Amino acid sequence: MSTREQPLFSTRAHVFQIDPATKRNWIPAGKHALTVSYFYDATRNVYRIISVGGTKAIINSTVTPNMTFTKTSQKFGQWADSRANTVYGLGFASEQHLSQFAEKFQEVKEAARLAREKSQDGGELTTPALGLSSHQVPPSPLIGTNGPGDEKLFRSQSADGPGPAERERLKKMLSEGSVGEVQWEAEFFTLQDNNNKLVAALREANASVERWKEQLEAYQEETERLRLRVAELEAPGPSETPSDGGKDGLSQRLEELEMLIKTKDEEIQMLKNQKGGLREAESEREREEALQKLQELESRYTEMERQLQGAQRSLEEARGERERARAEVLRATELLDLKICELSELRQGLARLADGTP
Repeated sequence: MSTREQPLFSTRAHVFQIDPATKRNWIPAGKHALTVSYFYDATRNVYRIISVGGTKAIINSTVTPNMTFTKTSQKFGQWADSRANTVYGLGFASEQHLSQFAEKFQEVKEAARLAREKSQDGGELTTPALGLSSHQVPPSPLIGTNGPGDEKLFRSQSADGPGPAERERLKKMLSEGSVGEVQWEAEFFTLQDNNNKLVAALREANASVERWKEQLEAYQEETERLRLRVAELEAPGPSETPSDGGKDGLSQRLEELEMLIKTKDEEIQMLKNQKGGLREAESEREREEALQKLQELESRYTEMERQLQGAQRSLEEARGERERARAEVLRATELLDLKICELSELRQGLARLADGTP
């Protein structure tokens, strides 16, 4: 947009464009409301609707006499632009803002019709920027509908504003706040991932302890089974009534069996003592290792929780800094808007003085 264009009216609205593929669904131009303005190009004698998001022109629509602005709801309106081969939609904060924009659309369309007729007749408009209809359309103050967090308002090149150093400072503050928040969020997710790994390791250690307990119970059952077996071997066999002729042989055989049982009992007892000592030493060592590992895991888990809490506090502080930076940018933006309004009124007064109008 060049300085030859004069601002006529500005408002705030959420901007949409029709989906070129389906021609039925709306595609939003952004998350926040944007400034939508009417401009008059005195050199080409045309009227345009312009809306800029960042450095990109979201709306650049030349108003023609055959255009129609349609209110589709209490806060939404649309118009088709055949040159841009699209349909624009605007969502306003209130019905009053929608009505104001629709009235300006009708006035600008009528002015475009008169301009076309004058051009075809070879005449000239005496006051092209202001002669929209029987009543004039003075530049209106910018109407904000969204509040903090909106994108910067669109400004003409001749409007007063902060110097390059001030703009760079504000951009730097917002950039540093965003970068800091991203870094804290990355650290927060890293700590959270490490915490999950520690929890998984702790669960695995608990499962190992359970397995060791099961093995210990199995060893105890095996020991009990051996004890019962020894008791069976020590128990006397069924009584017999030997005859007188084989009494001496049976007595000798019984003595031999008793000696054999006694020897086996001694061997079993020795084996039990050896096995019990080894099992107790191994179980004690495994329990100590498991307890030590659990203590280390609990210490690491506590340390990670402390780091996680510190990261959360730092993240909240970074978010607070960013909000304060946004508030400062908003105040600067509102100051610029006031200066734009004052400049527009000054231009209007100068134009009236130049034309000799009181």
